[in-house]
Amino acid sequence: MAVPCNVITGALGVGKSTAIRYLLQHHRPRGERWAVLVNELGAIPVDHAALSVDDNVVVADLPGGCLCCTLGAPFDQTVERLLRQERPDRLLIEPTGLGHPARVLETLREGRSAKAVDLKATITLVDPRQWRSGELADHPAWWDQIELADVLIANKADLAPSGDLAAFMGWAADLFPPKSRVEITRDGQLNPSWLDEPCDSGRSPLFPDAHASTDGGQLREPEPVTEGVWRACGRGLGQRSVGWVFAAATVFDRQRLLRTLGELRPAQRLKGVFRTGRDWLLVNGDRDGIRAETCTWRADSRLEVIGNADAEALEAALLACRREKGRV
Repeated sequence: MAVPCNVITGALGVGKSTAIRYLLQHHRPRGERWAVLVNELGAIPVDHAALSVDDNVVVADLPGGCLCCTLGAPFDQTVERLLRQERPDRLLIEPTGLGHPARVLETLREGRSAKAVDLKATITLVDPRQWRSGELADHPAWWDQIELADVLIANKADLAPSGDLAAFMGWAADLFPPKSRVEITRDGQLNPSWLDEPCDSGRSPLFPDAHASTDGGQLREPEPVTEGVWRACGRGLGQRSVGWVFAAATVFDRQRLLRTLGELRPAQRLKGVFRTGRDWLLVNGDRDGIRAETCTWRADSRLEVIGNADAEALEAALLACRREKGRV
């Protein structure tokens, strides 16, 4: 039987991973096994830590670049492997927020696993403030994330001025071809029924050649910088990234860590998981600030930053957040 599959798109920091985590924690039917395939821009995957909520969730990472531009064959192969080995009841795919969804959908329709996938609604999250400000207007991939959406969602509605939200909803209602649904939510709280809306294969990208000028990027393997610490830098899709991995024994001072990350500018997006005493914290940061919650990850501490952060200064600040050995 073909496995229901959704592609969940949206710009950096709009709340895609938060929405998927919400679905996994609150709306996955009892006993079902779900798979999530995540495409992260940088070389240090963090979403695996964020989304591995229990043993019935399988997370696969494809770091670096766009799923279809630089990772075309690995993407197709990974989908095939997930379906064959894990036999999930549903597959969720999260491309990088800077990526173009057109060929992802094309691969799912025509690739090696086309017959094994029941392609459902493409869901796109939009921050109404970004839409109203026009800050993403020069990004063809963002426009096509909207154009190819079956379900279009205004997320972070609690943070958007009422005028921005109303203007976006009015504009979205007039889109052609019309969306199956245009919805409003906050904190990525998706209604699970939206997943089963149909996928309209007749939707076409406005910028089909946007891939031609896409910078596939360069990633470096993590390199040791001091005992128990590794760093990896990269660039791709017009952005720079830097990430760190810290040995599992490393313990961070929670308050000092959150203060350090909260002062990080400029950075478009940061994600991390850190051991802070007996708890491990999942940390997300964007223009709306730093948010932290406990998580089940226990393998190591790690951080990925997208933007023009001063890597050397941030590294020094992170190292200064470590607790002395023996203190937990």
